[in-house]
Amino acid sequence: MARFARWTALAAAALLVAGCSSGSSDDGKDAGGGGTAGSDPSATASSSGSPGLPASLTKQRLDWGGCKGTSDSPAPDSSWQCATMKVPLDYAKPDGETIGLALIRSKATGDKDERIGSLVFNFGGPGASGVGTMPSFGSTVSKLHQRYDLVSWDPRGVSASEGVRCRSDKEIQAAESVDATPDDAAEEKAYLQDATDFGKGCEKAAGKLLSHVSTTDTARDLDLMRQVLGDDKTHYFGMSYGTELGGVYAHLFPNNVGRVVLDAVVDPSADTVGHAKNQTKGFQRALDDYLKSTGQDPEQGSQKIVDLLKRIDAKPLATSGDRKLTQTLALTGIVLPLYSKQGWPSLTSALDAAEDGDGTELLALADGYNERDDSGHYGTTTHAQRVISCLDDKQRVTPEEAKKLLPEFEKISPVFGDFMGWDAAGWCHDWPVAGQYETPEVSAPGSAPILLVGNTGDPATPYEGTRKMADELGKGVGVELTWKGEGHGAYGSGSDCVDSTVNGYLLEGTVPKDGKVCAS
Repeated sequence: MARFARWTALAAAALLVAGCSSGSSDDGKDAGGGGTAGSDPSATASSSGSPGLPASLTKQRLDWGGCKGTSDSPAPDSSWQCATMKVPLDYAKPDGETIGLALIRSKATGDKDERIGSLVFNFGGPGASGVGTMPSFGSTVSKLHQRYDLVSWDPRGVSASEGVRCRSDKEIQAAESVDATPDDAAEEKAYLQDATDFGKGCEKAAGKLLSHVSTTDTARDLDLMRQVLGDDKTHYFGMSYGTELGGVYAHLFPNNVGRVVLDAVVDPSADTVGHAKNQTKGFQRALDDYLKSTGQDPEQGSQKIVDLLKRIDAKPLATSGDRKLTQTLALTGIVLPLYSKQGWPSLTSALDAAEDGDGTELLALADGYNERDDSGHYGTTTHAQRVISCLDDKQRVTPEEAKKLLPEFEKISPVFGDFMGWDAAGWCHDWPVAGQYETPEVSAPGSAPILLVGNTGDPATPYEGTRKMADELGKGVGVELTWKGEGHGAYGSGSDCVDSTVNGYLLEGTVPKDGKVCAS
């Protein structure tokens, strides 16, 4: 079972070339400077009273060296360095057991006197590997690289940082036969049993780590990273789920917030069902935009896809290999191209082929989303995503509640509603550990301004979440920048207006006028 609409990692950038328009000029406020001097370990104490950390952690020296490649990610060039940072397994026991977090950096390329500090990136998920993603993103942020050390990491429970693998490749492929939109009692039983089995696999693989991979834990790791890197303030660029992490960090450590950009903003006021509804709306909106671009009526085009999915549900499609395209895999294949306008032509081709009885192209798209390579090896982003979000989310939707909600979901989207309604129940069904909160606390009084970048066509983190994050952060903290574009995320997606505004904020500390709009 694959969840594709929950704070997913930032997809490939769209190729939109966007113009820039703003109703008013920048106000010229300063976002807070850099500074690289060592900081007081007591700064780790949060407004909620977290215990201070021992000097063995706050004063640790990182042994930076060459980066090693993995089966999922080749080694980057020599401009990148890697190291391991020790953090407490349990922040309630700061002197207790530690785990290692994998970090990657590339030092600022410009004049040392112009260096601001470290700029730390989180690429979303939860579950995306920063160590694997950062080098490929380096060219996109080359201007920022001149004055910042580019830094990222694998958060706890992810990839090289005690990464959790809940199933073998063989087990993952076998689970592809489970119908994520059950139509009868037998399919429902199989769906829920699969969820239970997945949780048991995670518990066996992660052990006691399963209770210590929350967003709050990771936010505390981020502040320890600030100290170990030698920065007075945390300069941070969070995307997708990384925006929630940034909001939680700002709440815990408002006085340590430097220049922070949150792009593709998660709605922090939504609970599990709220997120599912939001993202059902977002993906249907993106699908409607795609259908309009091909000259189709969105309602008629959506119904055509619904009819196709029903036929595939009754009889999975043959492909060029020995695997069949199931309804769930077909839906996953439809989702991936919606993350970027660049992917829309591939969606057209795949849907046309499926209408002709060939599921090969949709299966290839689904495999791309599920991180399956030609050898049948699967990545583990969705494993980490699940262990983190199920520890965060307190709400547990029962199958009975989900069934009652299905009409609401189907009204929002005839294509995605059924899947998302069931997903709300199955994602954390029978999970081994309890969730921590209904919604994350992100209020950050006293924080420096935080730039929130929203994209009106974003499928995975709908645009409305940007305003919700601004409201939750509090007056004078969240500053909204809107891009009228398509795809998941705005920076680096083709808008000179967005890129220059974000760069001006991060490099010069210039905070744009709240509500600035960049038109496509």
